[in-house]
Amino acid sequence: MTALEKIGLGGSCHWCTEAIFQSLKGVLHVSQGWIASDDNPTRFSEAVVVEFDPVQISLETLIEIHLHTHSCTSDHSMRSKYRSAVYAFSGQQLSFASQAIETLQADFDKSIITEVIPFGEFKLNDEKYLDYYSKNPDKPFCKTFIDPKLKILLARFSGAVDKGKFFN
Repeated sequence: MTALEKIGLGGSCHWCTEAIFQSLKGVLHVSQGWIASDDNPTRFSEAVVVEFDPVQISLETLIEIHLHTHSCTSDHSMRSKYRSAVYAFSGQQLSFASQAIETLQADFDKSIITEVIPFGEFKLNDEKYLDYYSKNPDKPFCKTFIDPKLKILLARFSGAVDKGKFFN
């Protein structure tokens, strides 16, 4: 059996990010909450930790999906709450993610602001908010914010999507 890997991803609401990555083949678990990095251990931002099988889905694909499903080029007023980041669990991941973002810059007209930083600490969200989209698909927040991101995911990355999860 292949060893699972973990990566932290933040950039938009953790409910949105959770639903996106729960939708993918090869993603075995998504923990939703707040992440702080080693570069600023007191700054927690909404994010997820994604546990994945690298044989089924590559880290590069996860990063590409992440960049295309949040405002990775926008330094808006909510960036302290929604830090655009890849939180690496190793030096190898740090280097790989930085290179992947540099390569993927060609997909975007504006500069990517997503930071690649060392993972520091994770705080899990309250139980009532976990699996938010799967528990509340008809809530206005899900219809307004999560559904459009899932449509982007399905249109652009259909081969990576597990259509049995949210796409029945």
